[in-house]
Amino acid sequence: MQLLLISNSTMAGEAYLDYPKNNIKEFLGNKKIKALFIPYAGVSFSWDDYEEKVKNRFNEIGHDIVSIHHFDDPISAVDEAEAIVVGGGNTWNLLRKIHDNKLTEPIRNKVMAGTKYIGWSAGSNLACPTIKTTNDMPIIDPLGFDALNLIPFQINPHYLDKNPDGHGGETREDRIIEFMELNRDIYVAGLREGCMFVVNDNKMKMLGIHPLRLFHYGKEPREIQQNDDFSFLLKA
Repeated sequence: MQLLLISNSTMAGEAYLDYPKNNIKEFLGNKKIKALFIPYAGVSFSWDDYEEKVKNRFNEIGHDIVSIHHFDDPISAVDEAEAIVVGGGNTWNLLRKIHDNKLTEPIRNKVMAGTKYIGWSAGSNLACPTIKTTNDMPIIDPLGFDALNLIPFQINPHYLDKNPDGHGGETREDRIIEFMELNRDIYVAGLREGCMFVVNDNKMKMLGIHPLRLFHYGKEPREIQQNDDFSFLLKA
């Protein structure tokens, strides 16, 4: 199983998918791949526009995509995919469309059999056991919270250490601690922007510009550096 799970698509002031493009290129390899793109997290823009934006960046690094919404049979599209790419946006809408099209098991089986999976933001949440640690508003009933369960821990993408100045609401850490209170057996990885996980079977590393913030019930949240061993999370 090979996964590239990216916290965010875009760093402030940069072009879309610019900072992780070389990581994507290295992950996919030198042979040109035409990946299946899943745009279902896109809500306020068309899937055609989403596809074009991602396609332009993938073409720049020598690869290509085609969006699943062009196929009459989404399950067959997954079965025949060279790689699977899931974009960010609203995680609730993403999971609803995955459930509507009965794609959970086909995607999971395909990736577990060795097809490469790339996700960013909502696409990274989709690789978790559930989408319960997303930051997105529940704008639609996802018909259950269960996701692809490719990894045995939860990711909180776009993790922030504190609220913006002048905001008196709960911090991201407060919300994750609430999750831990009701989900005591699972780790939550606070994946800061500019960071990503690379999974290769039973090994995992983190790339990026920040350490990881790791949560587990009954333990103080702790910082894990890039050169630390992350593989224990795959056995959690």
